[in-house]
Amino acid sequence: MRPIQEKDVFHAIAHSARRTILVSLRDGEKPASALAKPFGVSFSAISQHLKILKDADLVAERREGRQRIYHLNSKPLKDVWNWIEDFQQVWSARLDALEAHLDKKHGKVKGRPAR
Repeated sequence: MRPIQEKDVFHAIAHSARRTILVSLRDGEKPASALAKPFGVSFSAISQHLKILKDADLVAERREGRQRIYHLNSKPLKDVWNWIEDFQQVWSARLDALEAHLDKKHGKVKGRPAR
């Protein structure tokens, strides 16, 4: 198992609350209080989630008076998507090969069931 790095995007998106926060920020920037509202947890708990998201560069904050306003930075998610796409090509090729092998083993011709 690999160690979790401070800026580990995979660790940041592993928790459902943090994923929900990211989804909420897709619609635009929001204050921390608005992000905390749907969860019914302490502001401290949401602050901890926001810190993990900030450390992973998934969100950024700015101050507006006494409030902190958060917005989404999707670049790290694009990097994750590109990484996953590389594996998807390998998985697709292997699944196609498995399908062909099983069809051959069971006497199936593509598009027709075995007799």
